[in-house]
This record gives sequence, structure tokens and C-alpha cells, in this order.
Amino acid sequence: MFRVPLLIAVALVIAFGGGILTTLSALNASAGFGAIRLGVWSAFPDVQTADADPYAKSHRAKAGRLLYGSAEGLSFTASSDEDGNLLTGTCSYRIVGRTPAARLWTLYAADPDGKPLVPRADLPFAHNSQGILRHRDGSFEISVSATARPMNWLALPNTGAFSLVLTLLDTPAAGSSGLIGLEMPKVESLGCGQ
Repeated sequence: MFRVPLLIAVALVIAFGGGILTTLSALNASAGFGAIRLGVWSAFPDVQTADADPYAKSHRAKAGRLLYGSAEGLSFTASSDEDGNLLTGTCSYRIVGRTPAARLWTLYAADPDGKPLVPRADLPFAHNSQGILRHRDGSFEISVSATARPMNWLALPNTGAFSLVLTLLDTPAAGSSGLIGLEMPKVESLGCGQ
């Protein structure tokens, strides 16, 4: 007597549950189409425009973030080092090289949800182009680790996976014509553990 309604209810739960889980996994798998990759760094220049794809728009709505306009800036994210290994808080890294031309750039470590990692308020958890020590040729080197390093040091909490977020503000790289020939800094592993 209750067999047919029970089978219908089970089928509906599977259909709706499967549809919801598939949609959530698709939204979490990609921040949108149209990514540009420069070495280990990736960015989505169209994510904040009206031409953004539906996945990018849903990410923007889900995160509740205000994004930069296409002429204001561009955020690049690196989740792995030059060898292709995921960045983890138990390892030490070196960011070395130059950034593309920009009036200002900022760099910080973020958790998988994109929130900045702040180990302690008295430690340097972010850098910008105005306060960084540079070599004579204009290049720089930033150490990223949980333990203190000389010169430019970005402190990390001793946690799991993280990503580096490099935001270029007022840069020609934000326009589509500025993407050719950009040089991004390298993210090199210095080893894991003590």
C-alpha cells in the first residue's frame, strides 16, 4: 500500500539531492571561465564585468565580495609552487622576481575560502609595493613561512593548504591588451618541516 509512494519519495530525494550536490560541486570546482594563467598565477579578468559567465556571477554572489572594475585592478592567485605542489603552511617558500607594472600591488596568504590568513596581529601577514625591500635591478624576494626570515617575510600560521593572492591596482594588465608579455614572480619551494 505504501510501497509506490515510498518509491516516489525516494526517487524525488535522490533527484533533488543529487541535483543540489552536483550544482554545488560545479560551483566549487571553478570560479568561472576565461581564466588567464601566467606561470603558477591565475586570474579571471572578466569575473567582475557584465559579460561574466553564470558560474562567475554565482561565485560573486555567494562570496559577497565587491570586485575590482576592469580598469581598476586584477587579482592573481597561486595555489601551487613552480614544481606543481600545493602550497601548505608546513612548508617554506620564496616569491622572487618582478610584478607587472602597477601603481600599487598587495600580496597576502589566504585560506581555501579566500579569507586572509592572519597568524598574529604583530606579524607581517601582508605586503605591498610601497614597503617591500628590493634588489638594485628592481626585483624582490619575499620569504613565506611560519618561522621568521630576514628581509621581506610573510608570516604563515602552521596550517594546511593556502593560496597566495597578488592584486595589481591601476595596471595595464587589467585590460585585455596588457596581458601579452607579463612577467609574474616565481613561487619556489624552500623545503618542508624544520
